[in-house]
Amino acid sequence: MWRVSITCSGVAWKRYAVDFKNLADKYQGECITSKKMPDGTRIMDYKIEDVSDAEAFGEDCTNFAGFTAYFESL
Repeated sequence: MWRVSITCSGVAWKRYAVDFKNLADKYQGECITSKKMPDGTRIMDYKIEDVSDAEAFGEDCTNFAGFTAYFESL
């Protein structure tokens, strides 16, 4: 199991939320945490079984301006 942690600004979320949700559905990860910070920043963690999918999901997330991502073993 792998955890993909994604962070984005509030502005980036407003612009790319629908696209991000479609991307997350593509990888069939389970959202294990989602937080909206007071400044609008979003922090989300997804659990993904396959390491290749976790790496690809993280890379795809960074294609959205204002998103950062990394993955690690659970």
